[in-house]
Amino acid sequence: MTAVLTADVCVGPLAPVSGADLRVPLVQGGDCTYVNFDYAASAPALARVTDRIGALLPTYSSVHRGAGYASRVSTECYEEARDTVARFVGARDDQVVVFTRNTTDSLNLLAGCVPGSTVVLDIEHHANLLPWKNSRVVRAADTLAETVRLLVAELCSRPTALLAVTGASNVTGEVLPIAALADVAHRCGARILVDGAQLAPHRRIDLEAWGVDYLAFSGHKLYAPFGSGVLVGKRDWLDAAEPYLAGGGAVRNVTVESTEWAPAPARHEAGTPNVLGAAALAAACDALADLDFGRVAEHEAALTSRLLSGLADVGGVEFLRLWSDAPDAVGIVTFTIDGFEPGEIAAYLSAEHGIGVRDGRFCAHPLLTRLGRPDGAVRISVGLGSSSADVDRLVDAVRTLVAGRRDWGYAKVGGQWNPVPETRFSTDALL
Repeated sequence: MTAVLTADVCVGPLAPVSGADLRVPLVQGGDCTYVNFDYAASAPALARVTDRIGALLPTYSSVHRGAGYASRVSTECYEEARDTVARFVGARDDQVVVFTRNTTDSLNLLAGCVPGSTVVLDIEHHANLLPWKNSRVVRAADTLAETVRLLVAELCSRPTALLAVTGASNVTGEVLPIAALADVAHRCGARILVDGAQLAPHRRIDLEAWGVDYLAFSGHKLYAPFGSGVLVGKRDWLDAAEPYLAGGGAVRNVTVESTEWAPAPARHEAGTPNVLGAAALAAACDALADLDFGRVAEHEAALTSRLLSGLADVGGVEFLRLWSDAPDAVGIVTFTIDGFEPGEIAAYLSAEHGIGVRDGRFCAHPLLTRLGRPDGAVRISVGLGSSSADVDRLVDAVRTLVAGRRDWGYAKVGGQWNPVPETRFSTDALL
């Protein structure tokens, strides 16, 4: 049995990431090592990913378009990346991997393929809320068990083609019971799509074991920030739908009078493919698989436990949660502090302590509103490069803020909080 680390155990980074030694200027003078607590938005590249891209650049060439050696190498790399992603998520034989730009792109692609109505929860990121045609939005309940019951009732109330749910909330980190929801959807005659953007970097995904029909996620959240995402799913809907983009690569034959479209995945990958993005994503998948997701979960559990206990001791801090009975959550902690606007907190942490966090509504406006924070909150998200020393720096910085001992003044300019005066940036620094 794998041991579970406690909050008082000091842990270091689990894997080397780009930017780990980045030095950033402080508004009061001097500089410090940057602390990145914004993994949920875009994770830094794993060193293994940047090494892979560096090795591929000399043979970078067109994909599926040339007979030259470099083109053949690039094509082989691109198709191998497709196989790697399929293995990483436990795809079935009837599922194909379509490379896209990101999760939003993947979900919009699938939205054009669904032959009927879609049911979604009101807790979704906008990427999994806005694209669906003929959608019915179910309001999540105060408990996870009751939320599942409401979904069952809605799915079985009328014919439904697809249930679209997040794997883990990008606001609270809470993980949904995907296998159970897949069973619910299938019993009601629907398929299931999982937005895995926040789940894939943190937990092992197994589409075959879970019974999931479609999955979307992004490279830039999976330590591969080179502009690639994926849609993995059953071939029949993808083959029957109009191509997502019309153009070269998506066809078998074209005449002036007619077009014969290729089957998926080529059907939805018109234009020159992003071979470097696909290769980076595959390298990240291999790196995470080699790390073992049990270790990943232990690492982030120790950090979030330390973070929660440290911030809980600071007066006025309130954490955002969805369900009292959620059994699991990935490494995301979202909070507010009485008397401070979220943007003010984020600006202070960056300017005086070199700590990067996310503030706002996280492209999940309905969820922030129902949690009573329509003006937003502060989100801390940990990853493979995070350490307990990083957590301690943040907790100490928040304690200093609440105690009224910050060194600088701040003002909202054009809707954004900034230190006044701003001393960190010059024209030379920004070039």
